[in-house]
Amino acid sequence: MKKVTLQQTYLSYAKLSDLPKSDQKLLKLARKSLKNSYSPYSNFKVGAALLLENGELVGGSNQENASYPLCLCAERVALAAADSMYNGVPVVAIAVTAKSASVKIKSPVSPCGACRQVMCETELKHKQTMRVILQGEKGEIIVFNTARDLLPFLFDGSLL
Repeated sequence: MKKVTLQQTYLSYAKLSDLPKSDQKLLKLARKSLKNSYSPYSNFKVGAALLLENGELVGGSNQENASYPLCLCAERVALAAADSMYNGVPVVAIAVTAKSASVKIKSPVSPCGACRQVMCETELKHKQTMRVILQGEKGEIIVFNTARDLLPFLFDGSLL
């Protein structure tokens, strides 16, 4: 048996104003996208925003369904919208935030496994990494250099 240690590296920022201006703008759009969330069942709103290589910004929000498996996460909504409107344009960065009706979210909210997989597929498709910016309603903001940092053992097309 061989024991292997997995290490992750990310940047941590105490407040919005500490981020580079472009990341501030992106996180603000993610926050603004919260208002478009359709989350009557969980009351857990998620907003996402993308910065594309051509400079365009695209927002997305979670869309729930009474049949929970049919819900759409904000990250996948934004990625699908960007690909539909700007097909072939790489994603430079994605910002994700959330707001709950029952608790104040003070730590960064991380994408679910399905969103991580789609984010990694987006990187593979465009042969380019995307920065991942995560924050709750308040508190620490963490930034990863690539979606792959969130899913180091991703499933990809080479396995098919």
